[in-house]
Amino acid sequence: MTEPTARWALAPLDDGGALLAPLAADGSAVGPVVREPDLVAAVRSRPGVARWVWRSTPEVYPRLRAAGVRVERCYDIEAAEQLLLGHEGRLGEPRSAAAAWARLRRAPVPPDPLPRSAEPGSQSSLFEPKAGSDVPFDGLLAVYEEQQRRHGLAEHPGRMRLLTASESAGMLVAGDLRAAGLPWRADLHRAVLDELLGERYPGGGEPRRLAELADAVSEAFGHRVRPDLPAEVVKAFARAGVQIKSTRRWELEKVDHPAVEPLIQYKKLYRIWTANGWTWLQDWVRDGRFRPEYQPGGTVTGRWTTNGGGALQIPRVLRRAVVADAGWRLVVADAAQMEPRVLAAISRDPGLMEASGHAGDLYTALSDRGFAGDRAKAKLALLGAIYGQTSGDGLKNLAALRRRFPRAVAYVDDAARAGEEGRLVRTWLGRTSPRPAGAPDDDEAGVLQDDTTPGGPSSAGSTARAWGRFTRNFVVQGSAAEWALLMLAGLRGALTGMRAELVFFQHDEVIVHCPADETEAVAKAIQSAADTAGTAAFGPTPVRFAFTTAVVERYSDAK
Repeated sequence: MTEPTARWALAPLDDGGALLAPLAADGSAVGPVVREPDLVAAVRSRPGVARWVWRSTPEVYPRLRAAGVRVERCYDIEAAEQLLLGHEGRLGEPRSAAAAWARLRRAPVPPDPLPRSAEPGSQSSLFEPKAGSDVPFDGLLAVYEEQQRRHGLAEHPGRMRLLTASESAGMLVAGDLRAAGLPWRADLHRAVLDELLGERYPGGGEPRRLAELADAVSEAFGHRVRPDLPAEVVKAFARAGVQIKSTRRWELEKVDHPAVEPLIQYKKLYRIWTANGWTWLQDWVRDGRFRPEYQPGGTVTGRWTTNGGGALQIPRVLRRAVVADAGWRLVVADAAQMEPRVLAAISRDPGLMEASGHAGDLYTALSDRGFAGDRAKAKLALLGAIYGQTSGDGLKNLAALRRRFPRAVAYVDDAARAGEEGRLVRTWLGRTSPRPAGAPDDDEAGVLQDDTTPGGPSSAGSTARAWGRFTRNFVVQGSAAEWALLMLAGLRGALTGMRAELVFFQHDEVIVHCPADETEAVAKAIQSAADTAGTAAFGPTPVRFAFTTAVVERYSDAK
């Protein structure tokens, strides 16, 4: 058996084999390149490897996972390249290994391959050669070594290394989630669809209930209107003397017209029919499991998305179909008021950290400290500070928040000002915001970090203010996404050796599917992972990242 080495680089070959090389901590090779005839056997024969270094996790891990091999840690070169480019103010440049190799050689940089939708029911739609993936193994090693050098150039090298490590860990979690799958009862799903939508007509048209609501909308207007066409609905309201700009629910609810009620119902059911109807069920649920393809870091803030399947937007009514196997349970855990607690940790505001130092309701604690016990005002003030809702009563509440928690409000105010001025902002670990169109270079504008107070006048333009609202939230939401990655990595490790499986993740919620006798241990593991992630991400603070946990047989019973 091969002697344990801290890091091994790995590249899969078309014939099912792999190239491997041992690496030093600085990324340099410390031994000869080895050619193995079987990738899976090569990984199995090296159980002491602390971290596998490869081009892309979706290229390698699904094959290993399908063979029953679970990798503990990896370093995803392409995921790291995107983070490093962003930190250098170059977000949007090609981030493939081929592009990084070309930049290193000062050669023409190839564009990234176009993303494509996942294949429903497949184990992985990404385990195929990609355009631009023909990087020689020595080129891959050179890119990795250069990335280690670039980490050292970051304002906070240790945080940046933690960020790329956690993003790579998220890639492994995503692979595990797809392999395990969310338990899904197709018969219960069909029953819900029949109940809500009625029977289907031959030819694939709208089901009965949608057709009835469409007729009701047309009857209310006195002429034929297609409720699935927003422009046609807006025109119909204008013809009736009602001016609306969109068919969003909040705007429709302000209108006094008989078409409103059936239109709102139509829109709700139409969404279920098109996004999670009978076709979705046929495409995405196999053998009692829903297996979406998660995309860690799919948004600029680091929040996850999915590549097909819509796992992050499961309608509440369809949660009835998510049922644990016989003798098993679902441990559903929600992080309570995660983003406000993150703001407390990254701003180091003494009062907000103290209020966040317990597992109880944070808004009640805030209301007792600065809002005369009015929880609603405390919540509006804090969320307004994070999301930039600072007009009307929100402005008055924010003033009260600023008096009581000045460092927390100053933190997001500084981020907003930097965005308005076209400067970059960073999350706590170093994920960097995109640059607004027309913004000056860093040499002209500088970069806002966690310990920098920007100066200069804010832009008066509406576009600048909108970007300021984005950067205000970016520093909080992005830092919260980093905490979530570390929590997932910790939970993944804690479940090792148990039969429990992590089967769902959505921003601030996780679901673990486990035997009934493991539920208590799983609940403890979730909270322990949350606590450890808080310290790992933000250092020692009084802030408590609390989870509310429910043990249920079906997802719909959790709330």
